[in-house]
Amino acid sequence: PGAVPGSGPRPAAVPVAADLIVLARTSVDTPLGPFTIVAGDRGVVATAFGDELEDDLRRESREAPRGLAAARREVEAYFAGRLRTFETPVDLSGIGGGFPRRVLELVRTIPYGELWTYGDVAAAAGAARGGRAAGSALARCPIELFVPCHRVVRADRSLGSYGRHDDRRRFLLALEGALPGLPAAREMVGP
Repeated sequence: PGAVPGSGPRPAAVPVAADLIVLARTSVDTPLGPFTIVAGDRGVVATAFGDELEDDLRRESREAPRGLAAARREVEAYFAGRLRTFETPVDLSGIGGGFPRRVLELVRTIPYGELWTYGDVAAAAGAARGGRAAGSALARCPIELFVPCHRVVRADRSLGSYGRHDDRRRFLLALEGALPGLPAAREMVGP
């Protein structure tokens, strides 16, 4: 009997890594410019204002505004002054473990409008003398707003550096009413 076309062995399926995560992204207009959110199946993995999103994340993610609708709504509500706590899950697995991850998990719990010092964060994360290490962990955090690094300040309560974005930090803290004496955030942006 002749072979029936297509009845031979099938090619093996292309293996897919078990830890492969498809990344989705969307952007939200904010008073500070476009805000991009990148998320995997376990939560937000990165955010960026303007064109600050790393090129590899832009290449590895696809536009999916409907898949990130809840995160978009939360960002819009935050900037409208209607949201104080983000509920959207974040995925800190790319941070690794240990002290840096504990710092970021802890900073997620700092209430809206409150300021903690780097020393406060370090002590609460288990390293009473680790203020500089806490600052380093926060400086490398790829997730703004959902991990409110802007709420952490120097021991003398001065703002310190926020990357190259000190005005952004002032705006966010003014929006939250955390800095008495600063104009309201809406006044800082202008018309």
